[in-house]
Amino acid sequence: MAVIDDTLSYPRVTTVGDFFALLKPRVMSLVVFTGLAGIIVAPGHVHLLTAFTALLCIALAAGASGALNMAYDADIDVIMARTATRPIPMGHVARGDAMTFGWAIAAMSVATMWLFANTLAAGLLAFTVFFYVVVYTLGLKRRTPQNIVIGGLAGALPPAIGWAAVTGSLSLAPIVLVAIIFMWTPPHFWALSLWRCEDYARAGVPMLPVVRGKTSTRRHIFAYTLLLAP
Repeated sequence: MAVIDDTLSYPRVTTVGDFFALLKPRVMSLVVFTGLAGIIVAPGHVHLLTAFTALLCIALAAGASGALNMAYDADIDVIMARTATRPIPMGHVARGDAMTFGWAIAAMSVATMWLFANTLAAGLLAFTVFFYVVVYTLGLKRRTPQNIVIGGLAGALPPAIGWAAVTGSLSLAPIVLVAIIFMWTPPHFWALSLWRCEDYARAGVPMLPVVRGKTSTRRHIFAYTLLLAP
């Protein structure tokens, strides 16, 4: 379990924009795109209201996960140059407020998905939030260089959630989409960690280049790229 320093909670007057920044809007847009892919390839007639609600819930759940990630990682975000300007390290939002905000948005997104779509989609959405926040952020991120390999499952699931929301079931097609994103995620984040290797080392996060070195990381990126080539 991550240890959070309470001295990080020193906010100025918090604005709506500060809370919006907690949602990681750029990540939300990518997640909505992959969720939309699952909806588009789904068979049969797609009800527009269901599709819109599903995408909204996927976006909110992704944003909630981002906010909770920032809250639980506040102690290392303040150390790293890449994350030091986030709302909590800057003192714009109190860590406790970010946690409350994140869990509330997560619960609302899952409940809305259940009410307007179906139980399967809501269950997958809840699992995604749990996996990203609890399994990845609190469990894997600071313990193993395989953090992003395993944790990448959370970011790969939106196509399956979109498909499930409009069909009420799963099949091979959304699983293939999930697998493609799952395989794409590690090399993407390893490239980032190569660029910010010193940042991660200073914060004590065992990213692959920190633990195995940059040459080994480049080999891993190349291997994953070959796997994605077909």
